[in-house]
Amino acid sequence: MATVDGGDLVESYDRAKAVKEFDESKIGVKGLIDSGIKELPPFFVHPPEILSDLKTRSKLQTEIPTVDLSEIESPDRRPAVVEQIRRAASTVGFFQIINHGIAQEVLDRTIASMKAFHEQPTEIKARVYRREAFTGVSFISNVDLYKSNAASWRDTLQIRLGPTLADEHEIPEICRKATIEWDRHIVRLGELLMGLLSEGLGLSTETLKEMTCYEGRVMVGHYYPFCPQPDMTVGLTSHADPGVLTVVLQDHIGGLQVRSSDGWIDVKPVPGALVINIGDLLQIISNEKYKSVDHRVLANASGEPRVSVAVFYNPGARENVFGPLPELTSAEKPARYRSFKYNEFITRFFSKQLDGKSLTNYYRQ
Repeated sequence: MATVDGGDLVESYDRAKAVKEFDESKIGVKGLIDSGIKELPPFFVHPPEILSDLKTRSKLQTEIPTVDLSEIESPDRRPAVVEQIRRAASTVGFFQIINHGIAQEVLDRTIASMKAFHEQPTEIKARVYRREAFTGVSFISNVDLYKSNAASWRDTLQIRLGPTLADEHEIPEICRKATIEWDRHIVRLGELLMGLLSEGLGLSTETLKEMTCYEGRVMVGHYYPFCPQPDMTVGLTSHADPGVLTVVLQDHIGGLQVRSSDGWIDVKPVPGALVINIGDLLQIISNEKYKSVDHRVLANASGEPRVSVAVFYNPGARENVFGPLPELTSAEKPARYRSFKYNEFITRFFSKQLDGKSLTNYYRQ
């Protein structure tokens, strides 16, 4: 397999063949590092316009808002929390939450279980390496490997949590218990967040819940090993999430960034916090009162792997029709999007490469 040196190809190579060989090896980027490589295979090298943007940072010392949920049970204080969330969701599209009711030990176990899975021998992980997650469980490197212009430096374990949990026996034993425990907390948290976001739109607390917006849950455990040439690739390409809402548990390494009008903002790890971001579907449902924004993860240059766990909340009723809520449209603020079935929406998302995958423009009226 050809490698790169200072951005130049050492030898010509068949990219399609190299990608296929990598995929069929089932070793992932962790396996490449374990093999001792010092330079990236060429199909991981991103084009100059992407690489030149990696150094871009916000000129302002902007930080993602952190919202304390400890006071939501107080009728007097809940409105202030709702307003903080509304403001963050309608501007930067991201916020962190603390005092969310999930114990630190649970957060630690969840991260540790994903790390443990990815650090198993290849022959064990290979048992669930597949691109068609028919059992609801799959280990892959780059969901869009065959469609992307360049691969990203990460491996992923994906597990369907809802509306029905994946085949429990297919969930790797090393992380099975922690995954099931995590979902119990994620269900409760999803219901809570949907209520707060509904209130932020001036709607009934139950509105998004009644639309099944947190019932379709998918969990991904990302593993970003050390990258020998972090200036030549990314951990996760810039994209917007397609669903309703995403909850991210990240470790202490950092690397997640959000695009703003002032440049890229670092989402600095906050001990015990969870990162929340608005997805394209919620931007559409809210008629653009809430914003889905691009984000990315830089390649990991640290001496230890970066691990994150994301849960994507999507509608459980996949055949239902979604569009801007009538309560949020008027003659002065007409619907900005047409209506569609969720199944059509999510199928379109996975038909292209991850980069530039925001669906909002396609459905705009």
